[in-house]
Amino acid sequence: MHNVTVRQEIIDRVLARRGRHHLFDSLNPQKTALVVIDMQNLFCEPGAPAEVPASRGICDNITRLCDEVRSIGVLVIWISSATSFSNGRSDWEMFLGNFVTDDVRRDGQEYLSPGGEGEQIWQDLRPHESDLHIRKNRYSALTPGASMLQSALSSHGIENLLIAGTKTNICCESTARDAMQLDHQVVMVEDCCAALSDEEHRSALENVIQQFGDVMTADEVVSVLKNRPNE
Repeated sequence: MHNVTVRQEIIDRVLARRGRHHLFDSLNPQKTALVVIDMQNLFCEPGAPAEVPASRGICDNITRLCDEVRSIGVLVIWISSATSFSNGRSDWEMFLGNFVTDDVRRDGQEYLSPGGEGEQIWQDLRPHESDLHIRKNRYSALTPGASMLQSALSSHGIENLLIAGTKTNICCESTARDAMQLDHQVVMVEDCCAALSDEEHRSALENVIQQFGDVMTADEVVSVLKNRPNE
């Protein structure tokens, strides 16, 4: 787990801009989803092609948060990444053809296959039968055509998204950005997200808190969900 957070100078900038640190004093659990992104073997397993070592260190926090929010009516959604291959090409050929070497592409193909070992949720996590499982094939689960997440959010009446998973600065941040621009209220759960370095993790948190949503710890999120002033 990362031992960094948003720097005070960024918090001061946020305070000067909007007059308060956190955006949300309360969130309706029945209109909230916890979206856990890419906590699968591809990223969590030691030696996997896209391993994020810090991802294993947030499993306990994610499990605890899932248990707490389920108990008050929050929908938990597990997002996994997978890429289909046919005739030597993938369904994201631009990325795999330009951003990785041939060796990485070859070694990662088995891990990227839909339904394969790489897509399985990491062994230290405990999804429930009531949770949703959604596959994506782009960084953001809300990129048009990337997944069924937007449809699922709409059908469940979800307005608020809590973002957890890996990498903080890639798939988590990309999904958070798109969610805000689709008019969702967004919270990055900082101690339930992991990146390849402290610097990348903190940079993503600072991007989000300034322009795209809020940044809270798991404990802060639970407190906000339980704060129902009008009831």
